Amino acid sequence: MSIEENMSEKTPATKKEKIDFMGRRRARALAVQGLYQYQLAHAPIDDIRLHLTDSPNYARCDETYFDALWRGVSGQYEKLRDNFLPFVSSERDKQALSPVETAILVLATWELSERPEIPYRIILNEAIDLAKVYGGTDGHRFVNGVLDKLAAQLRADEIRALKES
Repeated sequence: MSIEENMSEKTPATKKEKIDFMGRRRARALAVQGLYQYQLAHAPIDDIRLHLTDSPNYARCDETYFDALWRGVSGQYEKLRDNFLPFVSSERDKQALSPVETAILVLATWELSERPEIPYRIILNEAIDLAKVYGGTDGHRFVNGVLDKLAAQLRADEIRALKES
């Protein structure tokens, strides 16, 4: 029996799950777009989700991850926003927070709190990349600063373990 035949006979439980990193990146971008629409248009969450799943980008994203992400961020939007706001340094910054930065921070806050299997550095890097693509000129620096502080609280054990190794 060849190696290919032997591997194809393995049950899914014995295979290590392969993560579609680009698909997840696209899912995050789609979720940011949806949260942006939610903030500006105040459209119903279900209508926004339907619009997002009809877009050509949906077919290219990790649909399973998008569904979990969208349920999480849309279902807990206010709570997630309240979780990162204490780490925004001033009232002026809170008032000037753009809808794009807010969407990215909500998404990253959900991932930091609900997806412990994803290393915090990956979550921060993905959020910073989204801010570079969709945000303002220095939006990625702002997002990085807020998430560094939030990660120190939500992922303290993970960060401590990395420093000790």
